[in-house]
Amino acid sequence: MVVRLAVLGSPVAHSRSPRIHAAAYRALGLDWRYSAVRCGEAGLRAFLDGRGDEWRGFSVTMPLKSEAHRLASTLDPVATESGVVNTLRRLEDGAWFGANTDVPGLAAAIARNGLDARRTIVLGSGATAVSAILAVRELGAEHVTLLARNTTAGRSLVTRFDGTRAAGSTAPMRLVYGGSGADDGAAASVGTGQEAPSLVISTLPGPAAAQIGIPAWLARIPLFDVAYDPWPSPLASRWRASAGEAHPGTEMLVEQALLQVRIFTHGDPALPLADEGSVRDAMRRAV
Repeated sequence: MVVRLAVLGSPVAHSRSPRIHAAAYRALGLDWRYSAVRCGEAGLRAFLDGRGDEWRGFSVTMPLKSEAHRLASTLDPVATESGVVNTLRRLEDGAWFGANTDVPGLAAAIARNGLDARRTIVLGSGATAVSAILAVRELGAEHVTLLARNTTAGRSLVTRFDGTRAAGSTAPMRLVYGGSGADDGAAASVGTGQEAPSLVISTLPGPAAAQIGIPAWLARIPLFDVAYDPWPSPLASRWRASAGEAHPGTEMLVEQALLQVRIFTHGDPALPLADEGSVRDAMRRAV
């Protein structure tokens, strides 16, 4: 029986996950098939129920991450806290295990690029913003300013995560809602004597990020933009036009996919693959 996997979402035709995962399984010597399947929230349960035993698991992208969380019978700790599932693996009883590899994947990408997450600005308030908040918390973030046009969503995230700690840490993370744009709340917080931000993470889609105001001082701070298609993104182009440093979301894409490969092959996201460095290199080339 040929093992089958796929990325689910809507839209999904643009996804680079099939080429990245295919590269990983070739490097591992596995003849597995990974495809892209368009699926909306309303159809996710029926789609999962209709899959045969050859389907081992799925990568889950927008707008399915909350619904996947709801449908999973068991969750990893990150998925439980975040309320987001981006990975589903079939269990022996036919139910689904849900994991969130976006958080450790983004944390790994930030660390591998040598970025300082202690004082981070996060742009956006959706599911990826949740992952960004938890990722920088894992990296020892002391202060996070959330900038989002959706005030209700922004303040809700503050209520959920302000004062929380990473596992094994005794220092709480301070999370504040700084306003609706990069040119108001963030500037105000810097002007109050607080140390300057060390990192900006944009979780906004390219068109939305293109519209926000970017003061000159902000572009001097390294940017990690989860957007990657096209690259440079509109926001990264503006950053670089101001001689700023911008890192693409492909780094996060590869790192979170590597954790998915761990889950799909042996079920444990914490257990490295054999010769994982070579597998990662193959995945990065495939991007």
